Amino acid sequence: MSVLPERREQIRSAHAALILQVVAACQNAQLRPPVEDHLRVAAANGWGDLVTVLQQILGGKRDLGLLQGLDEEDSIIVESILMGLQNPETLPQPAGQADPGMAAPGLASVILAARRGDPQAVAWLGQMASQMQKAGGDMARMGAALGPLSRGLDDRRKLEKGMGPLGRSLLQGVLDELAKAELH
Repeated sequence: MSVLPERREQIRSAHAALILQVVAACQNAQLRPPVEDHLRVAAANGWGDLVTVLQQILGGKRDLGLLQGLDEEDSIIVESILMGLQNPETLPQPAGQADPGMAAPGLASVILAARRGDPQAVAWLGQMASQMQKAGGDMARMGAALGPLSRGLDDRRKLEKGMGPLGRSLLQGVLDELAKAELH
């Protein structure tokens, strides 16, 4: 499955803080210690390949050969950092400033692919759900809804249990996008 533009932006949004931190640390050495602490934790949590590449970027390496051997998600993160170093206007928006209108169509497209049995979409949804649950609040509840949604369960009342207005709005947007896709 190729990376859909919405999915690509979802990955960039999910990792915006890391992308922005690495770019800032490349431009200001005083910002490196907290980034290096963050990278040590990431390496301990199974992100070793990405951490190795990010350390090379922090060390000044900028070539596209850095992408070799990375999975799809890690590649998008590294590409975003490299592009951001060249042109800051390409950087993702910081958390809290992401366009919520992009989230619903992107999530719905991956949910549909997972429903059709696409193993990459299933894996990506699992990773996204895990990251959303770490964020807490409505994001955690939305992350918990991704599994049932990918299995075709779309009872809004059950899925939105415990969500605030923003979470319910995102869930409704995803459900609306799924309904549109089913009509086509």
